[in-house]
Amino acid sequence: MLKVTAAGRDCHNQRFAAGSTMHTPTMHTPDESLLGKTTVYASHYNPDLLFPIERAPKRAELGIAGALPFYGADIWNAYELSWLDAHGKPHVALLQLAVPAASPCLIESKSLKLYLNGFAGERLDAATLRARITTDLLAAAGAPVDVQLVPANHFAQLQLGTPAGECIDDLDLAIDCYGPPRADFLAATGGEVVEETLVSHLLKSNCPVTGQPDWGSVQISYRGPRIDCAGLLRYLVSFREHNEFHEQCVERIFVDLTAHCAPQDLSVYARYTRRGGLDINPFRSTQADAVPNNTRWARQ
Repeated sequence: MLKVTAAGRDCHNQRFAAGSTMHTPTMHTPDESLLGKTTVYASHYNPDLLFPIERAPKRAELGIAGALPFYGADIWNAYELSWLDAHGKPHVALLQLAVPAASPCLIESKSLKLYLNGFAGERLDAATLRARITTDLLAAAGAPVDVQLVPANHFAQLQLGTPAGECIDDLDLAIDCYGPPRADFLAATGGEVVEETLVSHLLKSNCPVTGQPDWGSVQISYRGPRIDCAGLLRYLVSFREHNEFHEQCVERIFVDLTAHCAPQDLSVYARYTRRGGLDINPFRSTQADAVPNNTRWARQ
């Protein structure tokens, strides 16, 4: 199982655990990426293909400045990784990544796909491959990224799961708002403090560059005043025509729940369906030691 490392759990306000290193990647905007553009797929290693996007501008829109209000990581699974051994024989593995939420940059998904495809014609061993990916992602994200390879002979150990919690999708509601996200739908009742986990599979947003749909399920665990489930479902559905990256959507949900429902503890975990052989699963939590598992949900 992939675990979020100390750099992923404990880094906050862009400070990392002892011994870790902070890097300043070259900053880009999404419209400069290769998203939505005809692309030649190289079969040889090229770290310059990685395309970092600065997190700060979107966080500023949410009123996040200085110390982050959450811990967490972006959990990635890459299903299309292959390379050659010294004799030219291909090998495959599942690549698991944890990019710390406090890293200065997220990594644009098509650039990661192109970068990983570049190993298809490279002769190297698994240890060298992992070390090279670790070094390159540190440079791109600006913070240490946990990198794990699951070899083909371990695939049978990977299991499907379902998110724990109460699914709110069957609520009998009339909904007519599909964007932009309506934080005013969120509310919590005063009085009793509860601890519960709520789940919805109705999260959908769109890529801000290509407009392609991003489909996901979200798990919200909290302790605090009871969140109104009807308002929460309306709020989540209001992302339906919203254009924002996965990581930014989850941070928006976290910030809006914090502002409108005042939970004492909160974790938001979204797992998106894969596109281009990749799935991205952002996790944000008030708890520094919270570690999400990387069990693949059925839709993935």
